[in-house]
Amino acid sequence: MPEQQVDVLLVGGGVMSATLGTMLAQVDPSLSILMAERLDRVAAESSDGWNNAGTGHAGYCELNYTPQAADGSVAINRALAINAAFETSLQLWSGLVEKRVLPEPTKFINPAPHLSLVWGENDVAFLRERHAKLSAHHLFADMQYSEDRGQLAEWMPLAMQQRDSAQALAATRVAYGSDVDFGALTRHLVSALQQHSNFELRLKHEVASLDRLKNGKWRVRLRDHQNGKDTVVEAGFVFLGAGGGALPLLQKSGIAESRGYGGFPVSGQWLVCNRPEVVSQHHAKVYGKAPLGAPPMSVPHLDTRIIDGKPALLFGPFAGFTTKFQKRGSYLDLISSIKPNNLKSMLGAGFHNMDLTRYLIGEVFQSHAERVAALRNFYPDAREEDWTLAFAGKRVQIIKQCGEKWGKLEFGTEIVAAADGSLAALLGASPGASTSVPAMIDVLKRCFGKRFDEAAWRDKMQALVPSYGQSLVENADLLHRVRQRTLSILGLQRD
Repeated sequence: MPEQQVDVLLVGGGVMSATLGTMLAQVDPSLSILMAERLDRVAAESSDGWNNAGTGHAGYCELNYTPQAADGSVAINRALAINAAFETSLQLWSGLVEKRVLPEPTKFINPAPHLSLVWGENDVAFLRERHAKLSAHHLFADMQYSEDRGQLAEWMPLAMQQRDSAQALAATRVAYGSDVDFGALTRHLVSALQQHSNFELRLKHEVASLDRLKNGKWRVRLRDHQNGKDTVVEAGFVFLGAGGGALPLLQKSGIAESRGYGGFPVSGQWLVCNRPEVVSQHHAKVYGKAPLGAPPMSVPHLDTRIIDGKPALLFGPFAGFTTKFQKRGSYLDLISSIKPNNLKSMLGAGFHNMDLTRYLIGEVFQSHAERVAALRNFYPDAREEDWTLAFAGKRVQIIKQCGEKWGKLEFGTEIVAAADGSLAALLGASPGASTSVPAMIDVLKRCFGKRFDEAAWRDKMQALVPSYGQSLVENADLLHRVRQRTLSILGLQRD
């Protein structure tokens, strides 16, 4: 017999589990929810402020979301989708601030204009075309473009110091971009959940096994790392939101939908400056173009950050090769994730991404001087002694089956759910936490379909997310209404 029966088991104490738990508690407070986190605190892995970029990914500055074709045309569909997804997240956070579930917004989100900076005639032409395409759509109508050096110096003073006057240069800017401390956001969400009598948080608990029962529920054995004892929980629904640890857990579940999935782990590093006289001169997130062969998570950017309430300036990330799936994981994670059902896709993805592997290994062996040299593309006057290296989190990129190439590497976020809706897992990386709300709405639709379609749940979701059930990409009036509200409540409408 199980020692505990719950409606929902959330595995992992990150922003995804916290978001899903919060929405479930809001739409149906009667649900019993257990969150199991293997570390001694929540938001200590991928959601921690130092382990991610902290960018509210909205497609404003991330050039990899608008790829350029050989004929020079720029595709914007992915940027539109990501922008609409982030607007959905902002709506939930705004509603939770109004309900006092979340605290005063500066405790987890702060304004940081989003800029894209490029140099060289070809990239300037690309950015000009990108701006023309994006700004014609209502989601990006406020995006500014400039090649004027005086204007650029106002937008990003550090980037214009000692800049070659003959260099072709251009930038775009959206004033109401944001810096999000996803660690702080997660901790506030979990703290609010702990006020519910039907919610329990177990720290230092790891999933040892999970088995599907004949009644459709899951028997989950949790190992307590404090005393080494196991407890058994029976859950009606299991969500695997354990960051890099989600793939091994998905494989343990044995659901048919997990077949063929593998993972390619990538580590990250940041250059960090804490000198007040430097930090105070930069108030933006300035993104550039990724080096040839770099993964999307390695798009270089110079960022204003507010982490745990303290300002800092970060540059990076610098990618690296790793075999760990989590920052506090094992070097055997990659090897142990290779199974008979994903071996073919892993081999195919590996064979067709040798350039990426070589790039990552090269990143590992960069010197401090080489990293600072990359920084000087964004801050020409940077001094080596002002910057130190910090290690960020791990990201496990998705590997899927592919007929032609056996396997393909995908840079994105994906939900894998059992056909009966009893279990779901979140895999992948960017845009990740920024789209936690629409991602978890997708989980609710797929795994709580009948109840989610009931008027009571639907009405509560629309109260939490006013645009729920409608398209922000297609409805300009709706976008203007919800954006005006969220920017005002969250204090992001500044210039």
